[in-house]
Parts: sequence; C-alpha cells; structure tokens
Amino acid sequence: MALSHNTGFVARHRWLMLAGAVVAAVVLLGSFMSRGDAVLVRAASVERSTIRSILSTNGKIEPVQNFEVHAPVGTTVKRLLVKEGDHVKKGQLLIQLNDAEARSQAAKALSQVRGSQADVSAIESGGSREEVLTTEAQLAKAQTARDAAQRNLEALRRLEEKGAASPGEVRQAENQLAVAEADLKLLQQKQKDRYSRPEIAKVEAQRSEAESTYAAAENVLSQLNIHAPFDGVVYSLPLRQGAYVNPGDMILQEADLSKVVVRAFVDEPDVGRLARGEKIEITWDAIPGRIWQGSVDAIPAAVKLRGTRNVGETTCIVDNSDFKLLPNINVGVTIVAAEHANALTVPREAVRMDDSKTYVYEIVNNELRRRDIQPGISNLTRVEVSSGIASNALVALQAINAKPLREGTAVKVAH
Repeated sequence: MALSHNTGFVARHRWLMLAGAVVAAVVLLGSFMSRGDAVLVRAASVERSTIRSILSTNGKIEPVQNFEVHAPVGTTVKRLLVKEGDHVKKGQLLIQLNDAEARSQAAKALSQVRGSQADVSAIESGGSREEVLTTEAQLAKAQTARDAAQRNLEALRRLEEKGAASPGEVRQAENQLAVAEADLKLLQQKQKDRYSRPEIAKVEAQRSEAESTYAAAENVLSQLNIHAPFDGVVYSLPLRQGAYVNPGDMILQEADLSKVVVRAFVDEPDVGRLARGEKIEITWDAIPGRIWQGSVDAIPAAVKLRGTRNVGETTCIVDNSDFKLLPNINVGVTIVAAEHANALTVPREAVRMDDSKTYVYEIVNNELRRRDIQPGISNLTRVEVSSGIASNALVALQAINAKPLREGTAVKVAH
C-alpha cells in the first residue's frame, strides 16, 4: 500500500522534478559559461628604461680635405713614385709625367714674351737702337740746315737794305728757311711720337698675349710634376708607369683621412626632425660591432632626388685616426633625434587612441581599466609615458583570439 502511494507521488511530481533538474543544469551551465567569458590577452609591464627616438638611413664617406689630380695635357706617365695606400708628406713628389713637349711650348712662349718686350721697349724709346741713332743724326743735320737758312736770310735782308740784294733773293731765302724748319719739326715730331696710339695698343696687346701664353705653358709644366699639397694618404691611383693619359683623365687622389665627412641621406618626411648637434652613430658592415660617433653639423637646404628617394643631405665629421673608414664606402647611419634615460615606457602595441586621446588598458583584478596617458618620444617598439600610469603596472597588448578590448572586459593573461 505504501509502495503504491510513493509511486503515485513520483508520477504526480515527475514534471516538477524534471523542471528543477533543467533549472539546475541551466544555472550550472551559466556558471561555466561565465567563467569562459574571460578574454585571453597578451600583457606587458610598464618599465623604466632608456628610450631613443632615432632616424635610420644610409650614408657615404667623403674626405674632409681632398686633392684630386687630372692630366693637364695628353702625355705619358714617366715615373710613379707612390702606390695606393701610401702615407705621404707635404711637398713629396708623387708622379712625374713626360714634360718634353710642355718644355718646348714653354720655351717658345718665353721667346715670344722677350720679342714683345723688345717691341714695347722700342716704342718707349722711339724705335730700335739703329732707328734712334739714325733719327738723332737726321735731327742734327736738319738743325744745322735750319740754322744755315736762318743766317742766309738775315744776310740777304741786310744786303737788301743796302740795295745789294733783290727782293726775290730774300723771298727765296725765306722759303728755304721755311722748308728747313718744316723738316726739323717733322723729325722732332717723329722722335717724340714715332708710333700712333693703335700701333702702341697692338704691341701692348701682343705682349699681354705672349705673357699669358707663357704663364699657361709654365702652369702646365708645373702640373706634370705632382707634389703632395699636405700630409695624407694616396687612396686612388688608376695608373701604371709608361701609360698614356688623355687631357682631363683623373690620375691621383690624396686625402687627409684622419677625419672624414659622413654624408647622410635622410628621407623627406624625416628632414623636419633634424637639428644641429643631434648625435649620429655610424656603422660599416665590413667591421661588425664598431660604432663611430659624430653629430649633425648641417641641415638640408633642399630635398633632392636620389635614385627613387627624395632625400635631404646632412653631414657630420667623424674621427678616423686609425684610418679604418675609407673614402666612398657606404655606411649605416643612425641619427638620435631624442634620448631620455630612466623613462617610463610601454610597448607600442599597448597604446591606443580615441577622440584624439591616447590611452592604455591596465589589467586590474583580471579586468581592463582605461588609463589616459601623456605620451613622450617613441621608437619602433616602445612609447614613453610622461603621466597617467604607474611603474610596473600591467597593461594589455592584444587579445589572443583578436576579440576587441573594452573597459571592464574580464581578461586572463596568456603565459
């Protein structure tokens, strides 16, 4: 009887018990689902470190003081007294080119100078020595003839007063005196102004031309014996002894390589970040791990096309006392636009922007809390934080499953 009663109770309350089981299952499932809503994220701590804002580019090494020699004329190489890489002293003879033709030209030009100088001297003295002596003799003879004509005229005039000479004889004597005076005046003028202004100008021009030709010939001659203008290193010598060189061929380059110029090529968008005094670090693939130091000493005045890039050129002087950096090599250039030591920094991917405000998500008790920050300088991986978050705070980077992150989101840090 009791068994029949229990069976009836179960039958009557079966649906109620089933409903309770469903509710319990839903609650339990909800509990598990709630635990599964935490977003798996990568995170990083806010750290204090030195942060640098840099510009990375390439550059070229150039000599500070450079001496480049080109062949002044077509000739042959007589003697090579140095080789590439030699350290040379100021005044040292480096190369002798064949100067036979140049010496001949110089001698010819000197002869023309002396001839033109003689012509000028002749003009200044009234002619050649023979011409001067001839003119002086003619002048003395004309003076004597004029004096004789004067005395003859005076005698005839006295005789005419006494009736011993006719007027015709006096007029004839007067004419003779006039002719003698004209001859004397002509010779005096000839002695004084033998040459016309155009003739003088022509001779002076010839002298100037001859002197210029001789100076040019001497200059060519001096360039055929090449001396070092300063202490330095011969870094280019594309010659061999006995070879022929054409006019204008480059035959030697010498430089003082104790200091070199680094010419850096900065892309147009970064030119505005350049300032005098910014630190520059130079690297060269041929010597891994070596860093040369310098600083920006020139700001680009214009942007130029270099290959496919629009660049501004800046320069710095680098100490090269061990002569490791060579002219014309390509180097890596790092320009330090700013550097802050012991700065509070976060990874760049932790920084977000919203309505022109910069912020990060700090993880507090496994939930995201938005922190507005004041950023400072940055580089490719980290951003300086001037204010808004404390050191060692944990900030969210990105969700593992790419879910969006929001204020209050429950998160779990991936390890």
